[in-house]
Amino acid sequence: MSDAARLRWVGADALDDASRAALLGPGAPFEMVEEDVLGAPVTVFAQRPPHLRAVLDGAVARHGDLPFLVTDAAGRTFAEARRAADAVAAVLAERHGVRPGDRVAIVAANCPEYVIAAWAAIRLGAVIAGLNGWWTGPELEYGITLSRPTVLLGDERRLTRLAGSPVLEGLPVELLGPLVTAAEVAVAPGTEPAAPDAPIGEDDPAVILFTSGTTGRPKGATLSHGNLIHFGLVSTLNGAVGAMLAAAAGAPGPAGPTPPAQGATLAASPMFHVSGLLAFLMSGPVFGLRLVFLPPGRWDEGEHLRLTELHRVSTWSGVPTQFWRLLAHPDFERRDLTSVRTVGSGGAPYPAELVRTLRRAMPGVTVSDGFGMSETAGLGTLASGDLMEAHPGTVGRAQPTCEVEVRDPLGTPLPEGEVGEICLRNASVFLGYWENPEATAAVLDEDRWYRSGDYGRIEGGLLFLESRRRDMILRGGENIYPIEVEHRLVEHPYIADAAVIGVPHPVLGQEVKAFVVPRPGATVAAADVQRWVAETLAAFKVPAHVEFRNELPYTDTGKVLKQQLEREEEARRSAATAG
Repeated sequence: MSDAARLRWVGADALDDASRAALLGPGAPFEMVEEDVLGAPVTVFAQRPPHLRAVLDGAVARHGDLPFLVTDAAGRTFAEARRAADAVAAVLAERHGVRPGDRVAIVAANCPEYVIAAWAAIRLGAVIAGLNGWWTGPELEYGITLSRPTVLLGDERRLTRLAGSPVLEGLPVELLGPLVTAAEVAVAPGTEPAAPDAPIGEDDPAVILFTSGTTGRPKGATLSHGNLIHFGLVSTLNGAVGAMLAAAAGAPGPAGPTPPAQGATLAASPMFHVSGLLAFLMSGPVFGLRLVFLPPGRWDEGEHLRLTELHRVSTWSGVPTQFWRLLAHPDFERRDLTSVRTVGSGGAPYPAELVRTLRRAMPGVTVSDGFGMSETAGLGTLASGDLMEAHPGTVGRAQPTCEVEVRDPLGTPLPEGEVGEICLRNASVFLGYWENPEATAAVLDEDRWYRSGDYGRIEGGLLFLESRRRDMILRGGENIYPIEVEHRLVEHPYIADAAVIGVPHPVLGQEVKAFVVPRPGATVAAADVQRWVAETLAAFKVPAHVEFRNELPYTDTGKVLKQQLEREEEARRSAATAG
């Protein structure tokens, strides 16, 4: 189609010739070339590290004495973190025989030991299988069975969920804290553990991130070393271009006290999510950021604010639900938050009112949002600052090396303004779903275009989201696929049929609502339904609302008319508001 719209990075257009050559010219740090990546031509950075092990080594060379992993009680520099990672790598290799390509499964709360163990696996050339720390025992069993790890590392709270499970038979299990402590103690004072030196290719798998699919079963999105490295280079280039443009315009710095020389971010996003993973694998080492860890347990906005003030945190990363809660907390006005310079999201779209509220409440802060997912290592489009206020609903322009199209159901690219499925191609598009070639083929074509399953339109060089995957529920940044909950519901002996939709929630964005048809003559209460789901699914998937019906609406072809349920729910809520 001749008038098909495609987004490509246009950030270089704003630079003068000298700046463009310094950043992007031949031999420059961000020189871009087209190379064959797994059988398809893709734009890549010519001057890139060969693998993630080199990324951490480079970070130590640049800022080894700066703090990297920080808690209220202690902290480790970049050099100390690498030393600990290499010590743990030696234990994993010698005690458990971990070799390149082996999976090291981790299930734990965010903590420095998680980061150290993950880097140990990466430096060995092994693959991190990041199990969801909110999963129940049966869900953890599935993730372990799928990834077939050589060793399982975790904290006591989460490993307890697997007590007595047959998946642990023959599988070595280590508690993270004691593992890291013992490994460090085993290294003689004043010496360095031997650094792993097994060959690593940039297309070798590095991480498996579990993401629900349309079948409701978790799939293992597998990212390579090169996928993750390109995210770091894109982020660095974005920062360099922004700094050059600001300097050329003579723009003054943000109002208020000067932020500390070393930036810091709170490790608030779970490390089994792409945003949490990228913080310690890429953003921390690439930018020399301190990662400040919150106390164990549920995320608490008061602690978030306290640690921001105490550690002069410069970057907040989270989802809109968290930002609303921070703004509403009584400590928001009492804490010194002037160190915060950026507030970023990517797990859920910002409401326009939240953007305005953040900018009013935190003058000088840059608010950003983007479109990306685990399967693209978070890369796709980016919007920030005035662009978000000028164009409500946009998720921005294409990032460096990224291409974006909107396609019809036959895969034909659409012109501007037409709504279709958002498709992306870049050097961070994943290898595929772990040991699931059918699911991989369904979303990744031979030219390595990724079909996101999300729908939007391109207008004026910007991408706008129209809807997310048709049935997906987005609750506080967590993706919930109704079919998984529905399958659990109909397993109940007293439930004949069920359908699940998302309903609006002012803070979480959406909540789960289940429409349940009891079996003839059976009696079941809403609390019974919720307890049944909670036995095998994570708490965020448990229906907050349960409505009993005699039957569900179906099409002639036997499909539940969820659109009708949604319309009925919307009408009921409108009537309640009007009343």
